[in-house]
Amino acid sequence: MPEDTPSTPSANPPRHRRRGIAVHRAKPGSPPGTLIVHSGAKETRVRILAYGPEGIHEGSPAPDADLPALGGQFPVTWIQISGLADVRLIENIGARFGIHSLALEDIVNVHQRPKTETFKDQVFVVCRAITVNGSEDTEQVSLILGDGYVISFHESHTDGFDPLRERIRDGKGRIRQLPADYLAYAIIDTLIDAYFPVLEAAGETLDDLEDLVIARPEPWQVEDIHDLKRRLIHLRRCIWPMRDMANALIRDENPLITKDTRIYLRDCYDHLVQLMDIVETDRETVSSLLEVYLSSLSARMNEIMKVLTIIATIFIPLGFFAGLWGMNFDRTASPFNMPELGWRYGYPAALAFMAAIAAGLIYYFRRKGWMGGTRRSKRRPRR
Repeated sequence: MPEDTPSTPSANPPRHRRRGIAVHRAKPGSPPGTLIVHSGAKETRVRILAYGPEGIHEGSPAPDADLPALGGQFPVTWIQISGLADVRLIENIGARFGIHSLALEDIVNVHQRPKTETFKDQVFVVCRAITVNGSEDTEQVSLILGDGYVISFHESHTDGFDPLRERIRDGKGRIRQLPADYLAYAIIDTLIDAYFPVLEAAGETLDDLEDLVIARPEPWQVEDIHDLKRRLIHLRRCIWPMRDMANALIRDENPLITKDTRIYLRDCYDHLVQLMDIVETDRETVSSLLEVYLSSLSARMNEIMKVLTIIATIFIPLGFFAGLWGMNFDRTASPFNMPELGWRYGYPAALAFMAAIAAGLIYYFRRKGWMGGTRRSKRRPRR
């Protein structure tokens, strides 16, 4: 199988690659259905979980096992493929279940936009999943929904579906009594719910950053603002098409998805709309936060300049009188040549005079509201 030739990674890779949206495409002119595996693909592992109202069967079958027959005695079979490095194994699974070659190409080439496609007897769904480490990194999760089975393909070995598996093992809720389309809904719902804690953490970061920007703007906050903005753009890029994907599952008639399951899918759509509202609100706040930073920085600079101007204004008349009394006139040549220099209390009087000028200016500035707070208006606000 052809493989892409990734460029040599730099010491500081671009931010968008750290967020898991690097693209691995086939070479121009390649035939449709060409499977391209990137160099970082994980080892392929297969796990099966078949269940029904009366029991479950769980295990890790051999690579050459007959997967369709393993869950034959149970109404629902969930085949979980983690890691996409073994192209031959994935092709064999596709051949056994009749998965279209274009769907296999989208499964292996993990750069796909979230979407849903309907084939003759299968529904193909692509989602973006938040990684279990709680960051904004995402991975592609592909689902194949067929008659009585769901096949999930995940990039890594940690898929975040452990709570769902526990529900199936313990028989909690209705999942053991419902068909495979409800399992597909439960997987999609688990992927969507994982976005809420990440957005809540981003919202808390935004609130803290907003308080810091208003209270004391610092240069390093600009980098944090832009970093948070990029993170929200990345989340929006994942959530927006997932909303269209959920809407397509609700809107398009398909015998594999029952009316009861469509009701649950509407709940997924509502959650995605809520996530989009949160993302858009946070994006608008982040966009305006840079303006708040510049305004706060300008206001802080104005306060500093005001204090310096007041100090300089107070010392202007003091400097004038100090320079006036510092002139070397001969008092013996004329009685008008600074007679106060020969006065016994001339020096204390000069200091008192300059102190009175400084106090008068400070009083005047405070009355105008230029220092010590803003001047209060005498007019009472309307009720």
